[in-house]
Amino acid sequence: MEKSREQKNTIIVCVMTAFITTFMGSALNLSVPALEEEFRVGAQTVGWVVTIYMLTCAALAVPFGRLADRISRELILRAGLLIFSVASAAAVISLDMKTFLSFRVVQGIGASMIFSTNIAILAGAFSKEKRGKVLGYSTCATYTGLSAGPVLGGILNQNLGWRAIFIATAVVSAAAFYGAVFKLPKRGAKGDFAEKCNRTQMDYMGNILFVVSVVMIMYGLSALKTTAAAPVIMACGTLLFVIFIKVELRAPNPVIEMRIFKKNGAFVFSNLAAMFNYGSNFAVSYLISIYLQVVKGMSSQWAGLVLVINTVIMALLSPVTGRFSDRLSPYRMSAAGMGLCSAALILFACMPADSSLIRIILTLILSGLGFALFSTPNTNAVMSCVERKDYGVASSVLATMRSMGHTASMAAVTAVVGIYIGKGSLRDASTELIMKTMHVSFTLFASLCILGIFMAVKRKV
Repeated sequence: MEKSREQKNTIIVCVMTAFITTFMGSALNLSVPALEEEFRVGAQTVGWVVTIYMLTCAALAVPFGRLADRISRELILRAGLLIFSVASAAAVISLDMKTFLSFRVVQGIGASMIFSTNIAILAGAFSKEKRGKVLGYSTCATYTGLSAGPVLGGILNQNLGWRAIFIATAVVSAAAFYGAVFKLPKRGAKGDFAEKCNRTQMDYMGNILFVVSVVMIMYGLSALKTTAAAPVIMACGTLLFVIFIKVELRAPNPVIEMRIFKKNGAFVFSNLAAMFNYGSNFAVSYLISIYLQVVKGMSSQWAGLVLVINTVIMALLSPVTGRFSDRLSPYRMSAAGMGLCSAALILFACMPADSSLIRIILTLILSGLGFALFSTPNTNAVMSCVERKDYGVASSVLATMRSMGHTASMAAVTAVVGIYIGKGSLRDASTELIMKTMHVSFTLFASLCILGIFMAVKRKV
């Protein structure tokens, strides 16, 4: 059946938002040496440029998702786009690392509002029979953003400087904001676009406990090598999260409806599989970009062009795998994709310093194929596990799993860099230390990805 104009506009807006938020999460990977030089900081400090953005997204996506389910998903999306675009433009004027990181936090707030609503809006605009196909467009945009970030970011950084990345992001997000305001269907419009609001009392205690516990856990994990109190902070965050679960089980209007987890094993394992997949694969472009620039001596622009192969594979195959996930088992498809990602990570873990460019490209192709086979079917599986009224929180939980995976991934890299390179610059590190950092990191990520395969296969088929 042909899509209506409203459905087409919904796809366009959701694709733009999925792309630009994840693009901003990875676009600075190839700007690491430039940021180190301009702000006169070491590799560990620069690692927070990516980590603090993902940490903010992880902490706030679920509360905003529940708020969106109660009032208006479209309203939260528009507010998030406005905040995100303004913060992107403001980051251009940063004169020191503290100011720059502050703007990254504000960007993360806007991005968390977008993450918690765009998939829910898209899923609600189509019937279950068409959901996998249209989610394929969104997933394609998500992974294209993650993969195109280093590519386009490298080109912009090489020719115009790192600030050009934020200018481009502000322009695209402003265009998405225009589309969200004037092109998305209005609440109360005909059809299934409008959702009834649940205007019951907010679970303020649950929201506070969730945000504080996630921030403490992610901060503690990220700062294990730089802050002596990090293990204690992480332990306290874990304790608070346990308290959060107990509070939610008794709350009349919880932030997260725990029955989804208690009675829906497929939902639990699909989200866990997503966290393991994102956590084990997010740092691939970061590590390979450093390898290409420092060990191979490539410019950031050429390194970005090598990494574009991931983008191409995912962009071409994600809509296709989404379409097939409407007919075949999305659980089996995503498990197979996880297996291919594991194989690619093992190959990266065994990569010698003098690897040929062909070998790197072939491994990136394998990684891109695994991403495409996992991502859309797994997203379809998650959204198929819940009722329509819970789309917002389901979308938020999935976004939180992605952000937590990303944060843990960068935290692991930051820890390994701290062990082998210390507070020195990556640009000045020896080839031996760079390769040791890569081998240890990819071995860890391959192990996590293999564990994720077991999470994926424990679901129903």
